[in-house]
Amino acid sequence: MSDQNHGPRRRFAHRLASAGASVLTALPDRVQIFLAGGPPLVRDGHPLAPDVQLILAGEARRSGAVMNLSEPAALRLEQRRAAAIAGGSPVAVGAVAELEIDGGAGKIRARHYAPALGDGAPLLVFLHGGGFVFGDLDTHDAPCRMLCRHGGMHVLAVDYRLAPEHPFPAALEDARAALRWAHAHAAWLGADPSRVGIGGDSAGANLSAVVAHVAHADGGPAPVCQILIYPAVDRTRPYRSLELFDEGFFLTGASIRWFHEQYVGTSGVPKTDPRIGPLHAASFASLPPALVVTAGFDPLRDEGEAYAAALRGAGVTTVGRRFDSLVHGFFNLVGVSPTSRDAVIEIAGAARTLFALAGGHPRRHPLTDGRVHDTGLLPS
Repeated sequence: MSDQNHGPRRRFAHRLASAGASVLTALPDRVQIFLAGGPPLVRDGHPLAPDVQLILAGEARRSGAVMNLSEPAALRLEQRRAAAIAGGSPVAVGAVAELEIDGGAGKIRARHYAPALGDGAPLLVFLHGGGFVFGDLDTHDAPCRMLCRHGGMHVLAVDYRLAPEHPFPAALEDARAALRWAHAHAAWLGADPSRVGIGGDSAGANLSAVVAHVAHADGGPAPVCQILIYPAVDRTRPYRSLELFDEGFFLTGASIRWFHEQYVGTSGVPKTDPRIGPLHAASFASLPPALVVTAGFDPLRDEGEAYAAALRGAGVTTVGRRFDSLVHGFFNLVGVSPTSRDAVIEIAGAARTLFALAGGHPRRHPLTDGRVHDTGLLPS
């Protein structure tokens, strides 16, 4: 089969698998629990969402569902496949454009999502999750579209360098450079230059939190807010959630340790370095307002909530939201899990509110020539 034909056929297969999963997760809860092998899964006093329990059961039955932690290239390929299925059909936004922006050591890829009524809307610099080892613009296309459409914001997704080929501090350098680029080019993108925030999920939330600290310390420009979705912020303490959800919920204790080793590499940077574990920062004062999202069935749950507490303790406006019935990775399940989709829509609305609290006056900036109009579904 030629490469030219392989791409469309693969996309069709992914869409078909996604549609099949969507049919199953639309069944009554009791039917989903039965298909998952029942009974309802309860941990720490809360039941797992039936649609997520069914998805987890399907992954457990599928050959090769366990993360390949010995070969990053194979892991990346598998996660792209999984994301293509879990993301579902593309949600329409105003416009999408592929870009090259300044990274820490040269140009890096980025993707700009503009809302339908985007002139003067805020801009979120988005850093994807994936343990610093996998993830790219395509694995997080679906949730970025959701943030753009339901949050009424521009989203600049950043394809930062990945470990182990590019260990710490490569990803951090790219993230910091991307925020600078976003501030300098916000008006060109059609966004409000006075309202540029930063956010991400998991490893991307770690980078977002660290960049918020670094930008505050190095003279900026700093983000006006930070959106931290199940952030990884501390590898030093035996949090209870690490024990409760060590296996069986997508992210495992073993994979957390392996990802950390790949990211740090041979740098010798200790776990207490705040550029690795931002919970160890000397101060949290004067940081931008934060939305900290955690999942009830996530090994990173307790450290994320400890970070939210540290921000609040320093007087930072902080909104904490735990989705009790969801797992680490729900952000990427918007196409197959109605519960996850609803959660991401709620996150988008909360982010919109956080940007509003950050102030700034909307300004109108026409989109520059060459914008690519989105070809997804028409807005409902």
